Amino acid sequence: MADNRNPRSKGNPQGKGNSLVLDTLDARRRLPAALPPKPVEQISAELFTSLFVLESRFRFKPVPGQTYFLYRRGTSAYWLGLTPPSMLGETVAGRFIGHCVMQTDMTWTLALSESAANDHAFLDELEHKKHEFEQRLQAAERIDDLLPVYERGFDFYRRAAGFALAYSLSRSMVRAGISGLSYDSARALLPARPQTDPQA
Repeated sequence: MADNRNPRSKGNPQGKGNSLVLDTLDARRRLPAALPPKPVEQISAELFTSLFVLESRFRFKPVPGQTYFLYRRGTSAYWLGLTPPSMLGETVAGRFIGHCVMQTDMTWTLALSESAANDHAFLDELEHKKHEFEQRLQAAERIDDLLPVYERGFDFYRRAAGFALAYSLSRSMVRAGISGLSYDSARALLPARPQTDPQA
């Protein structure tokens, strides 16, 4: 007897079981045709901010240019939402940290809320995270080793976003001639900053 069931109804309706590769390929196709070369200081800044955002939980496919909202429950759990804080109470969403946008090159930006930007304890914690990141950067044999090509701790959409971020930054590093270099070697290629005259 013929099976007349809709084949699309089989399995996970969201397609999460076997479409991570397709999802990441789609993200790669959305990248600009010519990714610009980026100096190592820009790479490190964009990587730190993007990884901070991607540590947050979210269960949707982020779209470049769309604004998302970063919240924090308690003292550790961050999550990224679609709903602005004006429509959510703090008892439901947690504390509003700031606005996040995924750029067309798959890097993320974060604009802190006024409350977070004036919270010394939060800023100290953020500075500590940045210090730990810089230590990892200094210890890595290659900057490429810090790119989130495959993060086991990430769930589906974060893993796909991490892969797209890694691909984008790696292409920019190739164009800048710093792919495969250590952080210090890449910094040595930066143009020397002009010396300021202390008597000026």
